[in-house]
Amino acid sequence: MKYCFECGTKLIMRKPNATDPEAPYCPHCQEFRFPIFSCAISTVIINPSHTKVCFIQQYGRHSNVLVAGYINKGENAIETLIREVKEEVGLNVVEYHFNDTQYFAPTNTLMFNFISVVDSEEFIRNTLEVDHVEWFPIEEARERIRPHSLAKYFLTQALPKIKAL
Repeated sequence: MKYCFECGTKLIMRKPNATDPEAPYCPHCQEFRFPIFSCAISTVIINPSHTKVCFIQQYGRHSNVLVAGYINKGENAIETLIREVKEEVGLNVVEYHFNDTQYFAPTNTLMFNFISVVDSEEFIRNTLEVDHVEWFPIEEARERIRPHSLAKYFLTQALPKIKAL
């Protein structure tokens, strides 16, 4: 970030105090301006018996990914998690566990990932957002998810935790 998002003045680097590192500062507003980025959730959805994982396909791509969505202004991550699962696949989250978090540079987004247990395997696909929904046995999930993706990273982190649930 090179310019103040409030007034457009060129930012300078300045120390907030004696111990903190330099941070962007607006000399006009006399405020520190920290980087702005989006926040989103993604989730490894598992069935009630913890034996299957739900993957979706979107945007005309034929690769399996996780349900995900941006956190709206005024929402917290859990509200977003419950909303996105309901919106995209029509399932109700009955239990959730934090899994991991990663910054996703291509969209300047901090992703919060959860493991979500839902109350049924009877999904209702949102045809405006999701092209395909499918349950896969947990043993197959790692091979069926999009390779070299953030979704695969989160799934890999989640699998040992799912076994412990």
